[in-house]
Amino acid sequence: MFKRENFTLNDAPGKPGVYVFRDKLNDVIYVGKAKSLRKRLATYFQPSRERTADHKLRSLISSIAFIELHIVKSEPESLLLESRLIKKYTPRYNIMLRDDKRFLLIKIDMNNPWPRLQLARLEKDDGCLYIGPFPVAGALRDTVNYLTQYFGLRTCTKKIPDEQDYKHCNNDIIRYCSAPCIQKISSADYKEKVTDMIKVLEGDIKAVDADLEEKMTVYASKLNFEMAARMRDVRKNLLYALGRNDRRYKQGTKQNYPGMEAVDELQEILELKTKPRHIECFDISTIMGSFTVASMVCFKDGKPSTNDYRHYRIKTVEGIDDFASMREVVFRRYKRQIEEKNNLPDLIVIDGGKGQLSIAYEVLIHFDIDEIVPVISLAKREEEIFTVFGDESIKLERHKKSLRLVQAIRDEAHRFAITYNRDLRRKRILDSLLDEIPGIGEKRRIDLLKKFGSVKSMRKYDAAEIVKRVPGIGEKLAGEIIAHIKND
Repeated sequence: MFKRENFTLNDAPGKPGVYVFRDKLNDVIYVGKAKSLRKRLATYFQPSRERTADHKLRSLISSIAFIELHIVKSEPESLLLESRLIKKYTPRYNIMLRDDKRFLLIKIDMNNPWPRLQLARLEKDDGCLYIGPFPVAGALRDTVNYLTQYFGLRTCTKKIPDEQDYKHCNNDIIRYCSAPCIQKISSADYKEKVTDMIKVLEGDIKAVDADLEEKMTVYASKLNFEMAARMRDVRKNLLYALGRNDRRYKQGTKQNYPGMEAVDELQEILELKTKPRHIECFDISTIMGSFTVASMVCFKDGKPSTNDYRHYRIKTVEGIDDFASMREVVFRRYKRQIEEKNNLPDLIVIDGGKGQLSIAYEVLIHFDIDEIVPVISLAKREEEIFTVFGDESIKLERHKKSLRLVQAIRDEAHRFAITYNRDLRRKRILDSLLDEIPGIGEKRRIDLLKKFGSVKSMRKYDAAEIVKRVPGIGEKLAGEIIAHIKND
């Protein structure tokens, strides 16, 4: 560690790494990464920087008392180390970098007789195997797709595929899948393939790399330069994603939820009459100005109660209006809970500031439960807790378990809402394929979606099934529909 006044750029190597700025109390105030530490630090300590930079950067530079350097082998490693240090120290100048930065993990459910490769961003206490994290998503996705084909693993999402799934699958026809759904391979032999693949994911890539190099050479000798280039790109991504051998490898890792100790601490800090063992949190999600949805997640005794999670499509609000959307979803939730005489939560958390909090509180007053169920909000920018009893926020110390609990609940609500929003967008985009087919008007499109649910569901059937289910559609049009939605 260097003191600011004694530090010179000659102390920083021209190598990739991570730099940590500390203030005079030795608290970490900023963490950054660099391809070249010397070049990056030069941008902070130019003589004119403190005069010309924006106010945030000027404030940062003037607060630096100590500089700490971490040298790594490559730029992806610096990305991972930066992320870990930001999560560890939560520096105040890294607020924008800290939010929603989770790298991809590879997830494998070894309890399934036919495991498949999945991608995830969170480790859960689900007994699955997790390998990662991987900082470069594109390279990882390409590598996962290739390894799935290389080892003949299934890509279907059904927990245990059967003969019905085989009828609608193309992987076996093009010789990619070992077809466990029709018992072309035993579970033991399939698991052996998975075990071999896990060794590759852990860094033993020599055999796969050699095979790719050989394929690249063969394709080039046959003047098939397109496939040769494809093998070259796959090999490059394989080396980039799996060439390191320091991946974490965990089985059934538990997510770090603070638990009952945090619940007790939260009760004390908020001065609640009842221990908040049952907490419900609401979040509104709008992507690109449309598809406004909401989520409600539930934590019991400091842990997620996923069976109690709920999604909501916003029904009464036109355009983008987070306040009105929050009013609708909180109203719908507790109207139903009261009518069905279900248990009410011990605490409600709203993702947002004072405005969203006031909206939710008005709803509780409407149902006359405002004195029974306390409500707070968590404003993301400064991680401040607001209550309805004053304008001053509660700023919990970063190390407090109660803050980590509220953050975990808020982040889970945000993730759940975003996931639902994206699913709806995908479904609507997919369903819009019907509009491209000549002869399909609004009425027939509605009839098709009523009978089959979605275009994704329709892809499982043939033209005869469409003729059978939807009156007025003949064999010719049904054939055109199936051809269009399966080939798009």
